[in-house]
This record gives sequence, structure tokens and C-alpha cells, in this order.
Amino acid sequence: MEIFLNDLRYMKLTYVFHSCFVIESTDITLIFDYYKDSANNWLMRHLPDLKGKVYVFASHAHHDHFNKEILEWSTVRKDIQYIFSKDILDEKQCLSSDGFFLNKGGVYQDDRIYVKAYGSTDQGVSFYVEAGGKKIFHAGDFNDWHWKEESTPEEIADAERFYQDELNILAGEVPVLDVAMFPLDPRLGADFADGVILFLQRIKTGLLVPMHCQGEHTFINCFGAKAQNYDSQYFFIEKEEDSFEF
Repeated sequence: MEIFLNDLRYMKLTYVFHSCFVIESTDITLIFDYYKDSANNWLMRHLPDLKGKVYVFASHAHHDHFNKEILEWSTVRKDIQYIFSKDILDEKQCLSSDGFFLNKGGVYQDDRIYVKAYGSTDQGVSFYVEAGGKKIFHAGDFNDWHWKEESTPEEIADAERFYQDELNILAGEVPVLDVAMFPLDPRLGADFADGVILFLQRIKTGLLVPMHCQGEHTFINCFGAKAQNYDSQYFFIEKEEDSFEF
């Protein structure tokens, strides 16, 4: 992994929609969990001009994280490398020849990036990526998913235990991140930030990027001030196509 940590460079992160983000650097572009473009088709308009080799990630087969249309992008860009969770192949959403598939603990590496798949508390995996000297995490559906208003105490305890177990594995290997894209889902009500608070307590995170927000950015952004308590910057997303340099 260390071969990627010497080349610190600026990167630009752009919010597309829901849990989809594009991270651009001088010679690589990372695209995470596309299922729908922005209202202005920002990604499709920029796809031919994205810098360097393009890596397209999909953390699992849920419709709001994976769209088969991304496989057609290879007709626009010949330099795309697809890196998918293995469940997408298992559910026959694509062919084995379409990309590189990872189960939890699996690794992809080439001369530009290093990727390791970590666990999820739902379907598929989460992604840790080293590229351009940056340490990047996209959670997929990894979160402390529980609803105190609806769940039993036993269900809540099970969910929290499951989340803590997976978080312990990640934090034990990745104690510091430059950027983390992590669910802050308003459907969880008063509990919407429980998972991310535990995450920030365990992993020093330079920039926290909210995702899976169901479009409720104003509600979610109330957590921005609290992120400072964990020495993290917060990306206050207001609309599609907002960007942040890190």
C-alpha cells in the first residue's frame, strides 16, 4: 500500500446524486455508486473529458447504488476499470468479463490505485481506496441501521453489535482517512447520525461527506457543526454538482 502514499496531490470531489460521487485527480478519476445522474446530466456530459484512467465502483446491487447503464460507458471511454462487489455478479446483473469483483477482504491493485473491500451492514461491501497519496473511503450501505421508534431493544442491540464488529475491523486497519463518504439518512429520524459519530470516534477523518441523504440536505447538514468536534471538515452539500477540493 505504501507505494501510493508519497504522491500527495489535490483532488476534486463532485456530488452527483444520492450516494454517487466523482473524485478527479491529475491522472485518475474515481466514480462511486452511480444509479442516476444529476438533473443536468453532469456526469454524462463530463465523462469523455474526465482526467486520466477512470475507475467505476459499485458497492452492491441495490437499485440506488448500481445501474447497468454504467457498463455502456466503456463505449465512450476505453480506459474504464470496473470494480464491483461480488454480489452484483452473483445476482447476474453483469458478466464476469465486465470487471473486477470483490468480496469482503478482497483487494484490487494496479500501478495507480490500491483498493480493499471491507464489510457492510447491509448488502455488498464498502470500499477503501488509496490513490494519489490520499486515503479514501466509500461506505456503500455500511451504517448503524436501526430505528429506535420502530425496532425492539433486541433488534437495536443486534444492529449496533453488527456495526461495531465491522467498524472494529476497518478501524484496526485504517485508523486515518483523508475523506469518507458515509450515510446520513434522514429516514433514521433522531438516530440518523449514530453511525457516523461512532465512525468519527474511531477513525480520524479529514473530510466527512454525507451521502444516502434522500435529497434532504438541509436536514442532514445540521450535523456539520458537530463534525468539528471530531476534528473533521464537513462537506455542506446544498445541491447536485456541488464540489469540494481536498
